Amino acid sequence: MTQYAATHMPERAPLNMPKQTFSKVGSRRGMHKRARPTVLLWRIAAFVPSIALTFVLCLSVMRYLSFGGVSAIDILVLGLVALSTVWLVFSATNACLGLLSLALGNVRAAKPQLSHSQRDVALLMPVYNETPWDVFGNASAMLRELSDNSGGDRYALFILSDTRDPKTAILEERAFHKLRENCCPNTDVYYRRRKDNTDKKVGNITDWVENWGAAHDAMVVLDADSLMSGSAIHQLTRALADDPDAGLIQSRPMLIGAQTLFGRVQQFSNSVYGWLVAEGLASWSQHEGNYWGHNAIIRTRAFAESARLPHLKGWRGDSRLLLSHDFVEAGMLRRAGWAVRLLPRLGGSYEETPQTLIDYVVRDRRWCHGNMQHLRILAASGFHVISRFHLLLGALAFLMSPAWLAVTILWAFVGVTDDTAISYFSPANPLMPIWQQTTDNMVWFFLLFIYGMLLFPKMAGAVIFGFQPQTRAAYGSTRLFVGSMAVELLLSVLYAPIMMVHHTIAALSAFAGRKSGWAPQNRNEEGYGWLQSLRFHWIETVFGCALLGGILFADISAWILPIAISLAAAVPLSKLSSISVANATARVLRLDTPHTLIEPKIVALARSERAWMKSVLTETPSPQRIAAE
Repeated sequence: MTQYAATHMPERAPLNMPKQTFSKVGSRRGMHKRARPTVLLWRIAAFVPSIALTFVLCLSVMRYLSFGGVSAIDILVLGLVALSTVWLVFSATNACLGLLSLALGNVRAAKPQLSHSQRDVALLMPVYNETPWDVFGNASAMLRELSDNSGGDRYALFILSDTRDPKTAILEERAFHKLRENCCPNTDVYYRRRKDNTDKKVGNITDWVENWGAAHDAMVVLDADSLMSGSAIHQLTRALADDPDAGLIQSRPMLIGAQTLFGRVQQFSNSVYGWLVAEGLASWSQHEGNYWGHNAIIRTRAFAESARLPHLKGWRGDSRLLLSHDFVEAGMLRRAGWAVRLLPRLGGSYEETPQTLIDYVVRDRRWCHGNMQHLRILAASGFHVISRFHLLLGALAFLMSPAWLAVTILWAFVGVTDDTAISYFSPANPLMPIWQQTTDNMVWFFLLFIYGMLLFPKMAGAVIFGFQPQTRAAYGSTRLFVGSMAVELLLSVLYAPIMMVHHTIAALSAFAGRKSGWAPQNRNEEGYGWLQSLRFHWIETVFGCALLGGILFADISAWILPIAISLAAAVPLSKLSSISVANATARVLRLDTPHTLIEPKIVALARSERAWMKSVLTETPSPQRIAAE
């Protein structure tokens, strides 16, 4: 039985959560609604063009490589090109489907219907060594909004702590008491801290389901940095009530709170381009959607009956927890007969992003290890083919980097050879010369294709986003919006090669079976010193300098010069990523979004509640007050 270091919880309401396996399927419910014929059309439109375009590109590359015969290295290059381009082509196709979905009005957020019976919904906030005033400040803001817009449903907040730091744990308990004293009288607030953080976040949620889950129809799973408006939470509750087949409904979290250059790049991209990706994803995934681990509502009993994760065996026979648990839980819910849906247009759902390049890379390392584990369960029994594709897609997001790095290395040496004698005549026909094709045409074709696939989703999303009335009202200037886009594109191009190298390192580490650490995400604006940055980025720095030297002195192809410059400048670029730009004099450098220009009510309220909670927790209490609390 779980031991708790601190508990302020209601009476237990146990709910059985049987163990699941990947080799055997349990009971499966029948869905009330059968898949519409249009679902197949959406999926054909998503996958067939992607496969066809990738095949055409590979055929063109193969025709070029086959001149003079096909070698093993040619086959390797072709495989790498296929792997590295299929993701890009699918991203562009997904954007096209997003535009089509928007034009047809195919995906709409659910509207509240007050005729439903009252539902008990738990808001779960798992925390692990997080800043207490930020967590409890956000919680306070959400509870205040819910008290004004509950829609007749009952909500209870559970802070589920796995914090190991004793000082942070003390502050958490103080924050809990303050929140309970000052929050709305009709809202229940609970807190407990486990002595051992068995199975990390997965075990944290499982512990709650097994001990208190039976008392609640649904649970809204939040991260420590999650923030949702009362309206958003209520709409998720109504959407779940409206769809008896839904086991999980995912919102699209918007990034907020970024103050640094790198954080603003991510925030701008998420706001201006990310919506189109979500539209496309919802159009073809339909009832076989995905789960991103937070800002989603889950039917409690459906989750308990079907989504308890088994462990995987490591390469050395040890037991390994699935790190990217959310994708797998979505697949397990779907194989049990529950729908998993995405509402891309539901507003009021927010989260934060790492503020510096180093913090972003550290987070991605953990995600990479989890996503590589997904490759081992692609053949799991009973999974829907679209659920398997979500697992594969998550792995490809990181496998693309080693493929691109290998293509870059091979491309660097295109045309470099010790054989200076070139024969233009065939012995079979000595009077007719055979002119060798130059690489320029092929290089230009490849570059235009790749950059076209990269830029199309961004350009399409930005154009539609820019035409929206709220966008024009927020920016007040087309020049400011276009200038911000140009800055974001430039910085994304500069940082992409660095991310490529680190994703490659993470993927190789995962395949080697190394364990990934689990630390709280660093969400503050503090950067790193020059020495720390050099230690972190020395591999790409050395690699970049070697490429530059090869371009200057060893006839390495000059086409990779932009990549070489970015890698060689990794340390200063990393330092640049932590510079605060929120109040920059040049407005285009702020990379503003409508949410930074016109602050949403819930974001402003959360900022106020965080400040209040911080002032309460950082004041020095008297011994008598500590004893009273």
